[in-house]
Amino acid sequence: MEEERKEAESMEETQKFSFEEIMKEFGGQIDEPAEETVEEAAEEIAEEIPEEEEPVEEQPEEVPEEKPATSVTSDTIRMDTIQFAKGAVHNAQPLEEEEEEIAPAVEQVQEQADPFAEGWEPEYEQPIAEYVPPRPILVHPRSRLKELKSKLVAGPEKLYYKLLEKGVGRLQAAIFFSILVVAISAIATCMDAFGMVSPNRMKLLAFGQFMAMLIAALLGSNQLLEGFGDLLRKRFTLNTLLIFSFLLCSADGIMCLYELPTAAQPRIPCCAAFALQMIMALWSTYQNRNTLMGQMDTMRKATQLNSIVMVPDYYEGSGGLLRSEGQVEDFMDHYRDRSKLDKVLSVYAIVAVVISVALGVTAFVLHSVSMGLQVAAVTILAAVPASMFVTISRPKSILQRRLHKLGAVICGWRGVEGLSKKAVFPLTHEDLCPTGSVKLNGVKFYGDRDSDETIGYCAALCNADGGALAPVFDALLESRNGIRYEVANFQSYGDGGIGGEINAEPVLVGTLPFLQKMGVEVPEGMKVKHAVGISVDGELCGLFAITYDKVRASNAGLGTLTGYRKLRPLLVTHDFMMTDEFIRGKFGANPKRVIVPDQETRAQLQERKPAEEPALALSTGNGFASFAYCATGARALKRAATLGVIIHLIGGVLGMAIMGLLAVLGAGELLTPTHMFLYQIVWMVPGLLITEWTRIL
Repeated sequence: MEEERKEAESMEETQKFSFEEIMKEFGGQIDEPAEETVEEAAEEIAEEIPEEEEPVEEQPEEVPEEKPATSVTSDTIRMDTIQFAKGAVHNAQPLEEEEEEIAPAVEQVQEQADPFAEGWEPEYEQPIAEYVPPRPILVHPRSRLKELKSKLVAGPEKLYYKLLEKGVGRLQAAIFFSILVVAISAIATCMDAFGMVSPNRMKLLAFGQFMAMLIAALLGSNQLLEGFGDLLRKRFTLNTLLIFSFLLCSADGIMCLYELPTAAQPRIPCCAAFALQMIMALWSTYQNRNTLMGQMDTMRKATQLNSIVMVPDYYEGSGGLLRSEGQVEDFMDHYRDRSKLDKVLSVYAIVAVVISVALGVTAFVLHSVSMGLQVAAVTILAAVPASMFVTISRPKSILQRRLHKLGAVICGWRGVEGLSKKAVFPLTHEDLCPTGSVKLNGVKFYGDRDSDETIGYCAALCNADGGALAPVFDALLESRNGIRYEVANFQSYGDGGIGGEINAEPVLVGTLPFLQKMGVEVPEGMKVKHAVGISVDGELCGLFAITYDKVRASNAGLGTLTGYRKLRPLLVTHDFMMTDEFIRGKFGANPKRVIVPDQETRAQLQERKPAEEPALALSTGNGFASFAYCATGARALKRAATLGVIIHLIGGVLGMAIMGLLAVLGAGELLTPTHMFLYQIVWMVPGLLITEWTRIL
């Protein structure tokens, strides 16, 4: 037995090979880290294999096939090497039994070597949680621009070139010749009123007036066709009313020519008043086309679209006009929407036609056919003051010309009504003081404290505040390779200063009046307009002169926002320099019109973002002024259009009432073309003046 034991030990010693010898025999090359890893793995495997009590029969040594040399890195484990190492430790078992016993150990080594390999699963069971949808893939800006441009080309740009092909030359020519017709007709009418036309020339005058009316109708034939098309679409517009005006005035003109040889008092038709209405109808079409071309031109040139939406109950019950990303569909789906005022005018036009015909029938029954036609023609002309045709289109055109310069459009009348509600307009320091408008003009240090440390303290507090001064002091700190400090117990005092603890030292940064109020001794005689001082532990350490460049867009935007009672700017920025004196001095605005909530409320308002509210206006840039003018311009447009409609309705109702009274009394001598033309001119003055309100934003 002793001899058998010694023989087995000698056999084991002869079968023990080093790992290097094994790899050399197989032609493999390994790096140093991989060799250590595999050897350790082989030792662990050898320890896990149970030893057998019976001696192992000697197996004939097999000469391995020669394999090409392969490199093994630290991330790679050669399975054949591990198997060979195991065989070196205990090679007495058959190959099939070796593989069955070594498989669990090899899998464990694989998991330890690469736990994130394909097919790896954790040993513990994960709890089933609520499904979290994957985050959306962010679109590359270039692909986003490509998508935006494709929508713009298919929509606004296509429509723009279509309108450009139509042009406005024909409309301008029609308006010009219509003005000539009105001028000639008005002169002839005035000559007849003053008795400057001999009786033998009355037939020629009446025939000339009738022909002038036909020429005016021919120049405005597109308006008459549009009115007929609206009637087929079951809509009654002012252009549709023009058809009835033309029919009644033509019938009255034919009656004038028929009665002229036998009439004791010859009369002429109301050509001047009808031609004046036709001019205004043509002008309305011209303005609408220009407005639409301007909007499409603004949209087609866009490289980005930002929208303004109304968020309900944003601050103290008032809605908030917040900015977000816009879409082309926000405008294209609503730019043709009819307003409530258009619907009111449509209903009024139907009522005017019915009343005019009714008064004509009344005059016919009470007096004669001639009197009935005359009353009907004059009543329908008096019911619609000429400037009623432009009471909505002209304010829109004036506003759009202004917004076109700013690269903004309002999304139809829905946007006008949404922007006209009571709301607040949140403002940040970027709106009032854009990047690059705040500059450091000079610096002076006091005391024995290191200047770099003073700048670092000031930059730390300004960054904690997050105002317009943060980039300025960051740039100064980087230029001096300064150290960045952490701020503890940051506090904004709300009256021109901030404070906190840095390196366990109390630090204050703010305006000179603020530092004096906090008990810091400030040198007398300082005449710096915008200065920021810093004190450490109650001692003044530095004074920085700040220059705020004048930004016309910010000044104009804030000025127009403070001019409306139901629209107030709301300061949500944390810039300690935005004091009442700063707002009054820099922007010339009334600081009482600017809402400045406390710091906690500002933080809550800044976190609130628009959800799915519809876009009310779009801007092709990030400028604050474009959004401000959209908000104020929409209010001016709605106010001017509403008041214009009211004024013209009053004038029309009053005209129909007067005509009804004259029809009952039979006072045909007062229903002259001259009186009718003067009545139109009188009501045009306030109507056109009201449309100018959109110029004053």
